[in-house]
Amino acid sequence: MKIDGYCDERFISVKHIFEKNFELGLEVGASFAVSLNGELVVDIWGGFSDSAKTKPWEKDTIVNVFSTTKVMTALCIHLLVDKGLIDVDAPVAKYWPEFAQATKENILVKHLMSHSAGLPGFDEKIPVEALYDWDRIIGLLASQKPWWKPGTKIGYHMITFGYLLGELVRRVTDKSLGEFFRDEIAIPLNIDFHIGLSKSFDSRTSNIIPPEEIFAKWQIVLAKLFLKKAVKVLYNPNLEDADFNSREWRSAEIPASNGHGNARSIANIGSILACGGLYDKKKILSMSTVEKAIEPQISGRDKILLYSPAKFGLGFGLLNDKLLLGPRSFYWSGAGGSICVMDLEKKVSIGYAMNKMYMKGEDPRTGQLVKAVWDVINKY
Repeated sequence: MKIDGYCDERFISVKHIFEKNFELGLEVGASFAVSLNGELVVDIWGGFSDSAKTKPWEKDTIVNVFSTTKVMTALCIHLLVDKGLIDVDAPVAKYWPEFAQATKENILVKHLMSHSAGLPGFDEKIPVEALYDWDRIIGLLASQKPWWKPGTKIGYHMITFGYLLGELVRRVTDKSLGEFFRDEIAIPLNIDFHIGLSKSFDSRTSNIIPPEEIFAKWQIVLAKLFLKKAVKVLYNPNLEDADFNSREWRSAEIPASNGHGNARSIANIGSILACGGLYDKKKILSMSTVEKAIEPQISGRDKILLYSPAKFGLGFGLLNDKLLLGPRSFYWSGAGGSICVMDLEKKVSIGYAMNKMYMKGEDPRTGQLVKAVWDVINKY
């Protein structure tokens, strides 16, 4: 398998692992990038952007990275915090008055960002198409009662995270989150990442290759018996019915789930945070805002993600022994494998994007790649 792009000699072991993943049949098309001190030291790609393996994955190929998009969504909120337009300790209803319905008047912005607001899913049964209707989703969330006392428990806000924070952005700036991200980050910093993808980008967008099944039938039966809240989130709407390669999915703004980019753009966005708010010698965020972003807000067992251990800062995960280097590492990942991992002490950010989704347990690709990066970083 021919691997294209640039790899600093110090990181050649990373490139070899990336190449081997193709040889083992773990990849169809993918990209991997590492930024160190704001400079790309790894920027590689290979494979194909279609399941038939007829169209090569190119330098500018982009793909849906699912929940890795949450990193970009959180960054938008931190930009507004830095501008003094949002206070994470303030009630959400300060900016979005209708949100105060159904006992939500005391939910704070930081509860939304730490997946502890008690709004991880929808009470009303909705189809996938409802996700394309922003006002409908916002209306549902505004009128809904929390599933637990806000700030006391973790429950992954898989889809709702993006709508809740996106509505804050809209209330404060009069722009959608996708527009705000484009105007404040993507265009001025020349970063190729999109939340709400224009049709003009379709020719260089890789198709997603979903797994044949996400959960075995016995897992679904057990979940319905014992993990009813998880089922309520994972199957409402039922994303197995979604066509992630459709124009409708790509063009919608679903800021928790449908950002499109590649490893380079993910690593570059991550470097803003990993470098204490600096990008290309420009100050994008204050160091104090970045430090606040990775302060632990809540830890415990996630009520939605099968009661797995979790710890959250303001928009970022702080607990993962396979991906994180130390106490100043933080990350988030997307369904199927994509990741953004950052470390404030080492000034490192890692991006990975691919089209072949892996959903059965621990991804055999990402852990090895990230470990190889940390092994090199620790030598210097």
